[in-house]
Amino acid sequence: MSIDSLRRSARATVSGLPQGFWWLWLSTLVNRTGAFVLTFLSLYLTVELGHSAWFAGLVVALHGLGGVAGSPLGGALTDRWGRRPTMVTMHLAAAAGAAALAVVTSAWAIATVVLLMGVAMQAVRPSINATIADMVPAHDVRRAYALNYWALNLGFAIASIGGGAAIFLGYRTLFVVDAVATVLCAVIVFLRLPETRPEARVDTAGEPVVEAKVSMLTVLRDAPFRTLVLLNLLVCLVFTAPWIGLPLTMADQGLSPSSYGVVIAVNGIVIVGFQLLVNRLTDKRSPVLLLGLSSLLFAFGTGATALAGSSVAAFAATVVVWTVGEMIHVPTNAAATARLSPEHARGRYQGVMGMSWAVAGFVAPIGAGALVGGPGPNVLWAVTFALGVLAAVGYTVRLRKALDDDIDGGRDADSAACDDDAARDAVDADAGAGVRVEAGTGASADAGVSIQAGLDVEAGAGASADAGVSIQAGLGVEAGPGEGVGGVGSAGKSPVSA
Repeated sequence: MSIDSLRRSARATVSGLPQGFWWLWLSTLVNRTGAFVLTFLSLYLTVELGHSAWFAGLVVALHGLGGVAGSPLGGALTDRWGRRPTMVTMHLAAAAGAAALAVVTSAWAIATVVLLMGVAMQAVRPSINATIADMVPAHDVRRAYALNYWALNLGFAIASIGGGAAIFLGYRTLFVVDAVATVLCAVIVFLRLPETRPEARVDTAGEPVVEAKVSMLTVLRDAPFRTLVLLNLLVCLVFTAPWIGLPLTMADQGLSPSSYGVVIAVNGIVIVGFQLLVNRLTDKRSPVLLLGLSSLLFAFGTGATALAGSSVAAFAATVVVWTVGEMIHVPTNAAATARLSPEHARGRYQGVMGMSWAVAGFVAPIGAGALVGGPGPNVLWAVTFALGVLAAVGYTVRLRKALDDDIDGGRDADSAACDDDAARDAVDADAGAGVRVEAGTGASADAGVSIQAGLDVEAGAGASADAGVSIQAGLGVEAGPGEGVGGVGSAGKSPVSA
């Protein structure tokens, strides 16, 4: 591929999105550039304050536990308050937590602050994802999620490098910088980002249309979406395992912590360097195909870790494989969530999906540590391989009708209703989309999943099923095998925090 071809591909990848999206993209970049708390938290607790690695791991797990509560909370607030108020409030709350960590020293106080930060940081994510689905045309949603995810990783890579260089200033100084960056992110959202929560629809007589009320229970009763969440949970468990199991496996092979730092840096380098290219290659592909492919990449990438021996290059190669799976899965999953969400309940749907990431962030460190410390690392990688393959089969068997049929239905509806691109973008995809009911699923009308994103039709392309949720490049985690569970938080690798 020539330089000109690459340049044209990059231009096509970033062109055509609304201005509001780029303000949101900038806020993500600013926020993650100052993301020092999770990156250096375990080192701060062990090296600076003298706590045990066990306590550091517990505190990091509490952050994930806070996300389990914060994600559905943020989803509900996103639909009730609006996107922008939720973002501003939760960003400021997270900033307050970062500033508090620069002051408090008590073990219980630190644990409480980190727990509340987990709530705030994950509560903001449903509003970000709902905003993207609101403002970006359906056929560009997956591309937008991928670009926002790229900004997150780019910012986090900068934070990892900058934080490492600035660590001589002290951990508390880094936490203050994190707070300032998060406040700046909130200011950008408040001043430049418009509110995108859909207005109440009206009928032909001008009367408001009463939308079916959607509670968290209603979301969980939506059978296709529930399946998507459960399969994503499997993938999240596989994705999270290397952040604990990989340093322990490498240590078991006699490799140094610095070797792990080099290997895991490959994750961030590949994402920052190739996310736009991967997005270009996968754009408009079948969401079921992409989700299945990404699950297999996770399966084979993590499973092959058991075969790496003591070769640093072999370990790095496994990271490349599952990182490509990561780049495909994250935006595709978020866009699939947007596709299955009723327009007036996007926040709640994104909140429930985000909860699956948070649950994995809490469970996987404990499970991976137990498997490595018990049966051994090879058992862990055999389990991740099996879970990844199971997820790939699940996507193919259980969601092909829900996702790919929506694309086809959207394409037919679009062709009938629109004669040109401008008209297509103006179509309200929710109108008349009705309730998708599959035989035997028992989906109720309240679950009313709209075709929404399905009205984008590019000839010969499987309209995108996008996703996007945060994942950060876990750079600079060289704490050694003793850090164990804490490595997840210190790497900041939490897709739900995207």
